[in-house]
Amino acid sequence: MYMKTVVMLSMYFIPYFVIVTGVASMSLWLFYPMYMLMGLGIVGIGTSVMHDSNHGAYTDNKNINNLLGSVLNVLGGYSLNWKIQHNILHHTYTNIEGLDEDIDSGFILRMSPDKQLRGFHRFQHVYAWFLYCLMNLYWIIGKDYKLLFRYDKNNLLQNQKTTLRKSLIELSLLKVFYIGYMIVLPIMFAGVAWYHVVLGLVMMHMIAGFALAVIFQPAHVVETSDYSSPSEDRKMENNWAVHQVLNTADFAQDNKLVSWFIGGLNFQIEHHLFPQVCHVHYPKIAKIVADVAGEYDLPYQVMPTFRSAIIAHGKMLKILGNNEKL
Repeated sequence: MYMKTVVMLSMYFIPYFVIVTGVASMSLWLFYPMYMLMGLGIVGIGTSVMHDSNHGAYTDNKNINNLLGSVLNVLGGYSLNWKIQHNILHHTYTNIEGLDEDIDSGFILRMSPDKQLRGFHRFQHVYAWFLYCLMNLYWIIGKDYKLLFRYDKNNLLQNQKTTLRKSLIELSLLKVFYIGYMIVLPIMFAGVAWYHVVLGLVMMHMIAGFALAVIFQPAHVVETSDYSSPSEDRKMENNWAVHQVLNTADFAQDNKLVSWFIGGLNFQIEHHLFPQVCHVHYPKIAKIVADVAGEYDLPYQVMPTFRSAIIAHGKMLKILGNNEKL
């Protein structure tokens, strides 16, 4: 994990210094690839470092977990929102419409059979991939503010021992810092026209947004997912652990490069059952989970490759876009 952390952070910050020191201004053929590499660095940091840290799984040292989890703040995000949306809502209410915000894309995408079907959804398997490219940009520009107001309304900020006012001030200062070091400094010192900096930044976040979407979504928005919802008396048919297994899928378990780069998130079943266990242990845990699932006649869904997982997600988008109920 320490070696991986150095590699992932280097993939983001070394290209940044190449840009801001003006070295990349020698050629746009060097300048833009630096931003592309930073986009991959965002993915690597997000999946392999920040993700484990914010789950308390990176190390037993709480201070180190908090420090590395807060790296998200430097990347344009907000770790408080991440913990609420991902750790609390997604991991507790996986694939439950109205509660799991990882499948909430407004009215544009339909990722649940319990969501209202609109006519244009029949094309979502075509346009979703472009929207995924915009995911990170939307997050850093406006989504964080929208989430704070929603979480305050639902008393989720209070549960994190903070207030809306304090969170808004902290978030705004982080956004100003991000604009300063990612836009202002490169424009001043990169040695290229301002529009190259803006275009490079957009390119970086489009790469990161698309990659993160195709890593997370195929684990849940696929045909094998159960999508069970609470009954009228707000009780679930299955207990939490069974619900996680029925609504999650693994992919590319034998691809060590994929597992290494995306922080073991191809072992999503194991991650959802044991989110506070470091991802380096998932391959060994997977064998045990598969055996226990078999003992209880529970489906243990594994797609053989990363490519097959992306294809399966695309097929599910088409199904959800054409059928009101599965």
